[in-house]
Amino acid sequence: MFRRREPVPFAFLAEAERFRSNVTPPPQARSSAGQIAGRWLLGLTIVAALVGSLVIGMPALRLDHSSQAQQSQASQGR
Repeated sequence: MFRRREPVPFAFLAEAERFRSNVTPPPQARSSAGQIAGRWLLGLTIVAALVGSLVIGMPALRLDHSSQAQQSQASQGR
């Protein structure tokens, strides 16, 4: 068994230099029109959901200063 000159935490990284291949991977297949439309529809749905939740949630985030002046009858009786 041979010994390495410097310690390598992952042996496969040191071995990777020896096994380089000159074979190129095949080109990726082009997306069909249905796949492109599906991606657009998914993105549009996500954006619409975010905008809708913001529109619906805005009244809850709005500060209502008039409610601070009103007190309940139980707190006035003290």
